[in-house]
Amino acid sequence: MATHKKLSLREKIGYALGDTAANIAWRTVAYFLPIFYTDVFGLEAAVAATLIFLIRLTDGVTDLIMGNIADRTKSKYGKFRPWLLWTALPFAVALILQFTTPDLSLTGKVIWAYATSIFYTLTYTANNVPYSALMGVMTSDVKVRTELSSYRFFGAYLGGIIATIGVIALVDYLGDGNQNIGYQYTMYVLAFILAGCSLITFYTTRERVPVIKTSNLKDDYKDLIKNVPWLILLLIGFIFVTYNVIKQSTTMYYFSHYVNDEQNIFGSLVDWGGKKGLAGLYLLSLLVISMISTVFAPALTRFFGKVKLFIMSIVFSAITAGAMYWLEANQVGSMFTLGILSEFGAGLMPVLFFAMLGDAADYSEYKNKRRATGLVYSAGTFAMKFGGGMAGFITLMILNMYNYDGEAVVKTPEMLEGIKLNMSIVPAIFVLVGVIALWFYPLTSKKMEVIEAELEERRAAKVDA
Repeated sequence: MATHKKLSLREKIGYALGDTAANIAWRTVAYFLPIFYTDVFGLEAAVAATLIFLIRLTDGVTDLIMGNIADRTKSKYGKFRPWLLWTALPFAVALILQFTTPDLSLTGKVIWAYATSIFYTLTYTANNVPYSALMGVMTSDVKVRTELSSYRFFGAYLGGIIATIGVIALVDYLGDGNQNIGYQYTMYVLAFILAGCSLITFYTTRERVPVIKTSNLKDDYKDLIKNVPWLILLLIGFIFVTYNVIKQSTTMYYFSHYVNDEQNIFGSLVDWGGKKGLAGLYLLSLLVISMISTVFAPALTRFFGKVKLFIMSIVFSAITAGAMYWLEANQVGSMFTLGILSEFGAGLMPVLFFAMLGDAADYSEYKNKRRATGLVYSAGTFAMKFGGGMAGFITLMILNMYNYDGEAVVKTPEMLEGIKLNMSIVPAIFVLVGVIALWFYPLTSKKMEVIEAELEERRAAKVDA
């Protein structure tokens, strides 16, 4: 059947660029927005923490709404693809506004930060929920979906590399010493690339899996609440996203204020950017190893299975991340080594998660004879945004507990202790909860083989009829 066919390389790469677009925005916000708010924009850590938490807390509802809207979209392009076309420009503009510093009072700046954050999260939702669901209707083959998810996150980490290089290399250059202007002009460049990648995905992908219509919204949500695999994945997604973003958003603080980069082993490699350059090199190293992990993901999945591999990834990543707490400020080589090892495990998590969301959508169709792909995949953006918001909240509140002052020229030992905890122990403890949740995940490889065979028979019978 057409729904079961292999996908062309062109379509896989085209689909992957959609997450390149999303991650240019996502990684920029995750890596740089907290330190932008505290050290450039001028907000106190507690104020920024509350802002990020409240925006992400309320934003989760829009993911479910967007999932339903996408499922009911009717156009000549399909249900999910057209949203990549419609949102490309607004999404790009939202990123620019998020890092723009207007000449306002402190109260005015807080209002601006809330308004631009809301606009950013709404455009991200309208772009990324349909994009995630698109994978579920490009092919019905669970193995091909895992492969497609691997391509997707290769593209996602590429977006992270573009974002990291863009901010580290361009903020000072374009701003000529003025970080407010530098951030804004840098976002012009990143936003242009973001919009282009989103449009490429729209033009190169196709929807193939026939969608079984649901009768009404009540049935959709009823099916969702009873979908145990989906509920477990929602929790797991929230956990691993929070884990990753705590580490990522702490990196700039860690290398800017804790690390002693004098006579480090990288020498002239970071002379162009000092500590900021070293932080950039570290983030790039993590993104490269994450891209490498996506290449191994399909083979590792075939050998271990999704659930077992997920558990192994969490445990390995948490142990190596936690070990960073005991590193001294001049142990730069060890920081890179532990960070890279931890990120190999962390890089597998989203690949597995989004492939498993496709399994949860199949399970819902198998059990209920209805399919709400967009609604099921809304768990992905819900987990990313709410988890990212919780991570930003935790990161900034820990710093606030340790009396972090962004304007202080010299950071106290107390401030540095908070930064160290955010880089290691705090995220490691948090993510280990995911292991418990995964023990209860019911969709084994054997179960999915049964589900896939049954669904193919139903679709074939419907076509023949």
